[in-house]
Amino acid sequence: MEAIRKSDAVPAIDIRNVTKVYKVGSVEVNALRGVSLKIEQGEICCIVGRSGSGKSTLLNVMAGLEPVTSGEIVIANKHMERMTQSELIVFRQKHVGFIFQSFNLLPYYTAVENVAFPLSFRGVLPNKRNKLAREMLKEVGLESHMNHKPTQMSGGQQQRVGIARALVTNPDIVFADEPTGNLDSSTSDEVMHMIVDTLRKHNRTLVMVTHDPNMAEYADRVIHLLDGRIVKIENKQ
Repeated sequence: MEAIRKSDAVPAIDIRNVTKVYKVGSVEVNALRGVSLKIEQGEICCIVGRSGSGKSTLLNVMAGLEPVTSGEIVIANKHMERMTQSELIVFRQKHVGFIFQSFNLLPYYTAVENVAFPLSFRGVLPNKRNKLAREMLKEVGLESHMNHKPTQMSGGQQQRVGIARALVTNPDIVFADEPTGNLDSSTSDEVMHMIVDTLRKHNRTLVMVTHDPNMAEYADRVIHLLDGRIVKIENKQ
């Protein structure tokens, strides 16, 4: 049997003519204007654009954090735009991980407790979720920091905890919003290597928003947005 070509495979994310309109008083702001895009399973995809281009809005609607005004977003054969809020929460718990610019770690929790936290929503027993958290922290190089709290770690170490937390649930897709925005350049490179290497190892899809053109060098494809439209797609690999 002939192998399925990548272009024939079901995409990890299928965005179909999506629009997003915000109302600011009596004024309508068109944040997304008919965006269509397919992101493949295991692809590292970077969305870039200046402030106000719509890149964060596109990330949010893909993740189901904001509703679209029109159009379709299909992930794992599910239409995100048709789901209720309760259905979206369950869907994200099963399929999606998040890496944040500000780390968003719980300040009074250790690294293990922070990484294990998302597993509690899946009903994983404490011993099991702590074991999985420790394994993931080892994978991101924090074996010696498992019992440290965020204030006892550098920015790069905190972001590694964030990466471990995003991956511990074994998500199909990881969304990252400016994941290196609070890090210096050398730490940013270190963290991006860690994110990309770990996701490639597990064949997971990454959709990353960034304003830093250097971060785009880690991607398979770079999607350029301007005024809510895709104006350029670069194939990097």
